[in-house]
Amino acid sequence: MNLPKQPPNWSIALVLIIGVLAISTSSILIRLANISAGTSGLGFSLVLAASRLTLSALILLPAWQKIQWNPLQPGARRYASAAGLCLALHFALWITSLSYTSIAASTALVTTNPVWVAILSRFWFGEKLSKLSVLGITVALLGGITIALGSSGGTNIGSNQLLGNFLALAGSWAVSLYFLLGREAQRRGLGIGGYIAIAYTVAAIVLLPLPFAFNTSYTGYSYIVYFYILLTAIVPQLIGHTVFNWAVAQISPTLVTLAILFEPVGASFLGYLLLREVPTPAVLGGAGVLLFGVAVATFGGQKSH
Repeated sequence: MNLPKQPPNWSIALVLIIGVLAISTSSILIRLANISAGTSGLGFSLVLAASRLTLSALILLPAWQKIQWNPLQPGARRYASAAGLCLALHFALWITSLSYTSIAASTALVTTNPVWVAILSRFWFGEKLSKLSVLGITVALLGGITIALGSSGGTNIGSNQLLGNFLALAGSWAVSLYFLLGREAQRRGLGIGGYIAIAYTVAAIVLLPLPFAFNTSYTGYSYIVYFYILLTAIVPQLIGHTVFNWAVAQISPTLVTLAILFEPVGASFLGYLLLREVPTPAVLGGAGVLLFGVAVATFGGQKSH
């Protein structure tokens, strides 16, 4: 099967920048929804996660008629469906983490996925990392850990950093599988439109009934809460996540997840501007270390190809 020609590196980089800017708004919108609703915790977090993915899936409904489903290699739809399950788990874990820990800590830990993707890619795809890439990933992760440990934890909602940080880390494991499963689905002939339609729909179906198990309703909130939910569906989900799903089919998923490491920096900056969550010196120092690690790992990845 003839593979489409890879876009030039500058266009991939530009699209990734747009994706990073889009996903950096996610934690801010979730925090604003929590504050506006006057509630937090697992039940409301599941409402946010299910609503976000359900709206994304509904927005994509018109695209189903234009999706080219054939020819597909065996397993393409199964990989896309499995990716949807991982996406549902990722959002359930990560959105809940924002009820218990700071934006900086949560986004730093959830973006540790380069190390998990690199490990899985080594065994799944046989990809080898250069020593420079390994060094860069290690430095970037140390920066992320510094951000997490140095965050103020002032959420205005409630604070249990140990629980929140673990949930964010577990969300990183889930999203790592999501990226790799999505890559495999696209390698088996499923276009980006068909892939996100399946993955987002499966994730929405899995999440939709879960809030009821925690006696939480989808109704009764102010209009501004639903507005924030709509924005999460459009900006970080349909724009941000779709960008990265497209990118993993163009370049190494490890490099894509390294680009996502810019999210905690953008999210922390927005958190300061909009919510007055002031980063500590440790957070600022960790951000510098993280960015340096990203640069080293990206350079090392290019040298190894």
